[in-house]
Amino acid sequence: MTTIAGLPAHVLLVHVVVVLVPLTALVTVLVTVWPAARARLAVASAVLAVVALVSVPLATNAGEWLEHELPRTDLIRTHTQLGDTLLPWAIGLTVIALAVAAREIAAARAAARQPVGAGAPAERLEPARWGGRNVTIALAVLSVFAAVGSVVMTYRIGDSGAQAVWQGVPLTPQPFGPGNGPPPGG
Repeated sequence: MTTIAGLPAHVLLVHVVVVLVPLTALVTVLVTVWPAARARLAVASAVLAVVALVSVPLATNAGEWLEHELPRTDLIRTHTQLGDTLLPWAIGLTVIALAVAAREIAAARAAARQPVGAGAPAERLEPARWGGRNVTIALAVLSVFAAVGSVVMTYRIGDSGAQAVWQGVPLTPQPFGPGNGPPPGG
């Protein structure tokens, strides 16, 4: 994929990554540490994680095309190298989100098989999950690690891309004058 409506596809796809990866990180941590959120959002979190994961190589591939269309600079090289580091973090978030969703589905099925009045669901669901409480704690710790790593990398990659794009562009409006005024007839 090279362009969308005349714009480089990377310019558009990168915004999907910038929104979905941090959102996935937040929701994944939420469902691993908060049982009420887990019950309501575990499957949605897994779907969001898969969509975010797919968006990363799409943006990266479009960026590689764009890299070959632009002059080679150290800033573009840095951005490209950093861009290649996000996929493992997105994979980690997705694996965790899928594991939490699978455990939640298994627990819900186990609860559905329990006779009515067999105890409060919150008391009886945790042992039904694979590995019990220790796995829940491990997933929570891993989700925080993966979330922080993915958000930090998303920020670093985006910052390096912004620096590559905006290097040499004045950040304050320049007064109109010879060479920097509006185009003729505009």
